[in-house]
Amino acid sequence: MSSLRPGRAARVLVPAAAVAAVLAGCAPGQGADASARDTSAPASSPSTSAAAAAPTPTPAGTLLVADFGSDTVTFVDPERGTLGSVEVGTAPYGLVVGADGRAWVATAEGVAVVDTRTRERLALIPYETDTGPVTSGEYRGGGMGIALAPDGKRVYVGVNVPDGNGTLEVIDTASREVTATVPVGRRPFDVDVSRDGTEVYATNHDSFDVTVVRADTLDPRRIEVAPYGTEGGLGSWLKPHYTAVRPSDGRLLLPFEGERLAVVDPRTGRTEIETMTADTHQHGAAITPDGTLLVVGTGPIDPDEDRGPSLTVRAPDGTEKVHPLEGPHEDVTVSEDGRTAYVTGGFTRDGYWNGITVVDLGTGDTRRLAVGERPLGIAVLRPGGPSAGS
Repeated sequence: MSSLRPGRAARVLVPAAAVAAVLAGCAPGQGADASARDTSAPASSPSTSAAAAAPTPTPAGTLLVADFGSDTVTFVDPERGTLGSVEVGTAPYGLVVGADGRAWVATAEGVAVVDTRTRERLALIPYETDTGPVTSGEYRGGGMGIALAPDGKRVYVGVNVPDGNGTLEVIDTASREVTATVPVGRRPFDVDVSRDGTEVYATNHDSFDVTVVRADTLDPRRIEVAPYGTEGGLGSWLKPHYTAVRPSDGRLLLPFEGERLAVVDPRTGRTEIETMTADTHQHGAAITPDGTLLVVGTGPIDPDEDRGPSLTVRAPDGTEKVHPLEGPHEDVTVSEDGRTAYVTGGFTRDGYWNGITVVDLGTGDTRRLAVGERPLGIAVLRPGGPSAGS
């Protein structure tokens, strides 16, 4: 088992100039390139080029990838590669797909609505929150984490406000309008919903917390999640990134550094710590219906102490398999049959690569697919029910 090194809490980024360049172990963003889009039709508009590229409905099992570097969502056949792309808005981050075949994509400008059957953008819903000028770097304002209510009637998106606290915006999926905004913490990396739809969870990277929001009243409640403490503030590496909701009991699972798993009861706010074994800086997380947790390791904070990039597969009983990955990765989702993981190579602190790694969860074998430009959020188009990477 991994030892829980007491020296972790002292790891912060100094001096102050370094904080401005790299917060919490995530790489500075690079400018988005909005030139080439759909790979199978001349570029014209998001709707016309996408429709021409998709004469038949997109099949279940297709991957949707948010291309942070090219302002698109790319459709990917896991065996054959890229099928085409759709322009969605500046610097797309997270995405979720509903049972009706529509994808909701958090961009810097607003939430894009994409028809996955015809591969066209149907709408771009602007935020109510003032996030300042539209930019494309890592710390850009706008949507980050995004989730869909189980009944498909609401979308919840975490909106980053540079240099301040963020908001959770609520979108009515029928009217495609923002119906409410709720204050949350700083840089809401991830948004999740309880299985019964009664609560929403915003994981706030830069304020060491999760905001629990009641879906009926929209009352927010803060739970600090800081198993290493909050020393270093914005300059700390040791902050929450992504959350998975455990199916068996609704507890929130937040991995830290491949060493500690924070298990949070959202009703009481109590946090228990379990040991992890990967010893690597961790970001993306996903969970399967049987409670198997998958966690992306982006690589070491300290090369002398920590291990490289990996994918941790943690069984419900706490046993782990750690699959080494080649180079940095960010987010993860799982195939419908639970046999394959798809890990994006895009939005990480030490650079990125334009593709996804496909991991056979039975054998541990891996292969790479060239996909998009700086791919970040990922989802699987399923026969029915919402799908997202976390």
